[in-house]
Amino acid sequence: MADPLIGLHAFLGEFAVFAFLWVMVELFNPNKESLARVKIISSIGLVFLFLSWFVGGYYYLNVYGADVKPLIKAGPQPWAHLVFTETKEHVFLFLPFIGLLAYFLIHSHGENLVKERKTRHAIQLLCLMIVLIGLSMAGMGYLISTGARNALEAGVTI
Repeated sequence: MADPLIGLHAFLGEFAVFAFLWVMVELFNPNKESLARVKIISSIGLVFLFLSWFVGGYYYLNVYGADVKPLIKAGPQPWAHLVFTETKEHVFLFLPFIGLLAYFLIHSHGENLVKERKTRHAIQLLCLMIVLIGLSMAGMGYLISTGARNALEAGVTI
């Protein structure tokens, strides 16, 4: 059975990704009302990125490393850990900080973002990075979970 922390980690991360997607879309044609929403949504997205980061880290340190990692490495798809977990644990470190940068740019420029097209586009690019990296994290998480399930189905025990 999957640990509930995996579901919480995935939910928080995906919610954060969609929050920054929303921010990106709102900035295509900003006005005073949409900028107020952008500030709130970027705050929520940032909090959820950090929460996902901490939940994922807790799971990795207390469950994955001891129970799941050896299972995957002994199973039919050891590359699920060797490639995707290793990639995920390094790339994921950047997400909260990219979110923090987007958050501070949004909050420091405020209503000036209606006129500051270059700054608005820079924030949209940061949000796009968050979305793309976040969605790739979800895909990698799926492949890692598949590696664990396939190891269990193959009768691997640790």
